[in-house]
Amino acid sequence: MRWALSLALLIASCAAPVEQERMMAAVSGYARLIGPAEADDPRVLDAMRAVPRIAFVAPEWKAEAEADTALPIRHGQTISQPTIVALMTHLLQPQPTDRVLEVGTGSGYQAAILSRLVRQVFSIEIVPELAQAAAASLKRGGYANVTVRTGDGWAGWPEAAPFDKIIVTAAPEAVPDALVSQLKPGGRMVVPVGPRDGVQRLTLVEKDAGGAVATRIVTDVRFVPMTGGMAP
Repeated sequence: MRWALSLALLIASCAAPVEQERMMAAVSGYARLIGPAEADDPRVLDAMRAVPRIAFVAPEWKAEAEADTALPIRHGQTISQPTIVALMTHLLQPQPTDRVLEVGTGSGYQAAILSRLVRQVFSIEIVPELAQAAAASLKRGGYANVTVRTGDGWAGWPEAAPFDKIIVTAAPEAVPDALVSQLKPGGRMVVPVGPRDGVQRLTLVEKDAGGAVATRIVTDVRFVPMTGGMAP
């Protein structure tokens, strides 16, 4: 019996890295979604390789944890496809000194990736149960530089602003003005923008040193709608 248990544990311990590498093989080349000449950022790939997605997936979906696909969590929300997580992280151009606002904590997976690349992550989740569960997962994983709170992401996090980077993981129909105002000059925001029941456009928002704002559409995506009291 002990031999059988030890063998089972050994198989499980070996399977996880194998599945993680399969996911990474699927994610590799994500930067081509930006343009044919764009190269993957090794720092982004290293961060994704270091964060076990299975730790943030609902129990009933753990067998699919390393698949390159979005998966349900709870309350009608999802954990994003790993390729899209890599793409959005890349577009932020995260730096070790950055303070980053995430709108839509969800499972906590995106925050965990960012935590390995930046100084501090401030993450807002409108569903209290999801915020509590994500905070617990992040604490268990030792992601000490992530702060999670329950709140309406449309308002941002004014008392912690301004932010070097902002990432939005649910889709508003227009870029929230409050988030633009909380972005530092020289900062970047990545946000899916579009209708609730259709294809959205992953949008890069850049604010230059003088405060002028420019936007660029990167690719088509599908995200859950951004909800909250300030939603149109």
